Amino acid sequence: MNRRILVINPNSSVAVTAALDEALDPLRTPGGAEIVCLTLLEGPPGIETQAHVDAASAHVTAAIAREPAGAYVIACFSDPGLYAAREHTHVPVFGIAESALATSLVLGSRVGIVAILERSIPRHLRYVDALGLRDRLAGDRALGIGVSGLADEARTEARLVEVGRQLRDHDGADVLVLGCAGMARYRHRVEQALEMPVVDPTQAAVAHALAALALGWRRQPLHKES
Repeated sequence: MNRRILVINPNSSVAVTAALDEALDPLRTPGGAEIVCLTLLEGPPGIETQAHVDAASAHVTAAIAREPAGAYVIACFSDPGLYAAREHTHVPVFGIAESALATSLVLGSRVGIVAILERSIPRHLRYVDALGLRDRLAGDRALGIGVSGLADEARTEARLVEVGRQLRDHDGADVLVLGCAGMARYRHRVEQALEMPVVDPTQAAVAHALAALALGWRRQPLHKES
């Protein structure tokens, strides 16, 4: 049995991949599954529009086809290529948005999503609706910081706390989901500042992948060749 979890960063930022890799260290255990992070250098520098999502989907599915693993994680909050990948493999494929939202339902009743940009919000809402979770969504508010700007720690942390407080105090959220793969290093500090659970989506998806490997979960491919 392949015990490798491949975490795919669909954008071309090596710095984002390095941050993902570091954030997953708490999930690595001696003798446990191997967690490997991969940068898709052919992807856009940041996935911030629907056009970026559509372009990244093909790159993600191609990477899954060529890279053997026991489970895959698509480390972009738009989950590009998730359903296409699931059509052709019995290996579990986890999207970080879907995984984060599923995890948040265990930790709270009303979920607040912290987006990076205002233009991300309509895309998030379409996905929340597709998953049938609109009744559990307290709100979705943006930092106003693009993917590349998340490396500015002081600014990003301050905005995360500010936006998280708005979601908590004005929208009624009792659990937060970070709406981008590049914000894991801020999770603990935001939790402490706001005194509420905060879900990093990549950590959530890899936790699900570890459970799938430990329990031998497989999936029935949605697509069968005639």
